[in-house]
Amino acid sequence: MTNAFTAAWQGRDAAARGNAARLGRMLADPRTRILPMWRGKPHLVARGPESVGLGLVEPGHPVLAQAETPLLYLGQQDGRAHFAADISRWEPEVLDRAALAMFTDTTHQIHPAAAPGAYFAELRLAMVQIPAAMATMAATARAVFNWHHTHRFCARCGASSDVAMAGWERHCAACGAKHFPRTDPVVIMLVTCGNSVLLGRSHGWPEGMYSALAGFVEPGETIEGAVAREVHEETGLTTRRIRYVASQPWPFPNSLMLGCVAEATSRAITLDDELEDALWLSREELLAAWSGQHERITPARLGAIAHFLIGEWLAGHV
Repeated sequence: MTNAFTAAWQGRDAAARGNAARLGRMLADPRTRILPMWRGKPHLVARGPESVGLGLVEPGHPVLAQAETPLLYLGQQDGRAHFAADISRWEPEVLDRAALAMFTDTTHQIHPAAAPGAYFAELRLAMVQIPAAMATMAATARAVFNWHHTHRFCARCGASSDVAMAGWERHCAACGAKHFPRTDPVVIMLVTCGNSVLLGRSHGWPEGMYSALAGFVEPGETIEGAVAREVHEETGLTTRRIRYVASQPWPFPNSLMLGCVAEATSRAITLDDELEDALWLSREELLAAWSGQHERITPARLGAIAHFLIGEWLAGHV
């Protein structure tokens, strides 16, 4: 089973983030590669029917003409430095803004200076087609740029803050405060009862799509406590034997998904306003949905931790 964005690349090289001279040398090195990102979409290039690569460019490439500065230093991979550049100021000649706001944006944007076959596309749709370590790199860039877009002002004094440490911090010149990228912990849980699994769907999801329940961890709360609270709030069910399974960075926008399994003490569902629906699926029904053969239920997307948890449960691993 695939759990996207969990493979590490060669090294984040955090020690170099504050070394302006070394960063300058890397950006002058023609071997360095830069990942353009446009409004959260990575620059991709098709490698085959079911495979895509990151559309990396060299320093000074014309695609980077409208990049925000400084660039985000991602670290070392394949013996060379890698950066990411936010080029969201670029405006395509034709842009379907309604599609950009949809749950699943299937549109592609092609920069006029891009190499043949290169395009910007939604990361969720390509996450299992990109080589694993490079997909993590793209997810990291998206998460950090998300943070910069929403944290341009100092939370202490309200003054405008500046990008620092090769994109990994923001500093306030007015009061001296330092700010760091935010990651929100979210529990996502596969709730079982005997031979069945509980799945739910949120308002506005694509027709037929169901997934594991999920919710943010609150201050002063354990992972287990968050699982029990969220399940009870959304479905009225009480749970026991809550166990952590795996995690997944999820940059939509800035979450760390903490995957768990739990046992429900009953099957009586009482929905609240957060969910549109919730239902129990038998192992046989779940297998049909997971393999795309159920007549009305579509499972979580391949690569998402919900899909991973379902696969692990079906295989008897959790």
